[in-house]
Amino acid sequence: MNAPEKLRIDKYLWAIRIFKTRSAAAQACDKGKVKHLDSSVKASKTVHINDEYEVKTEARKWVIKVTGLLDHRVQFSEAVKYYTDLTPPEELEKMQFQAAIFYSGKRQTKIGRPTKKDRRELGDFMEE
Repeated sequence: MNAPEKLRIDKYLWAIRIFKTRSAAAQACDKGKVKHLDSSVKASKTVHINDEYEVKTEARKWVIKVTGLLDHRVQFSEAVKYYTDLTPPEELEKMQFQAAIFYSGKRQTKIGRPTKKDRRELGDFMEE
């Protein structure tokens, strides 16, 4: 398939799977979370090969270099071929630290609401 001649930054960030939806990519551009040469870019900015972008998402901060233009969404293993991740190591360490302390949603033992068994035992205790 031919590489597109002109490609918008919001469509590119969506296609390489940095954002889940194209509207989320456009919203990030509007909020100033996508920068090129230390200045915010609009969602309609044209992407060129060898451009470097700094992108802030909820999960992490990315520094990417465009190595190819991709105008449609493909699987992750294909999408990584269209950019180079230049994110500084200290940012990656922050992300790993955050992942280590991330709340898993599982109840830690003996903390929080009692289980059904605990309630039964408590009920038996209160009746005595």
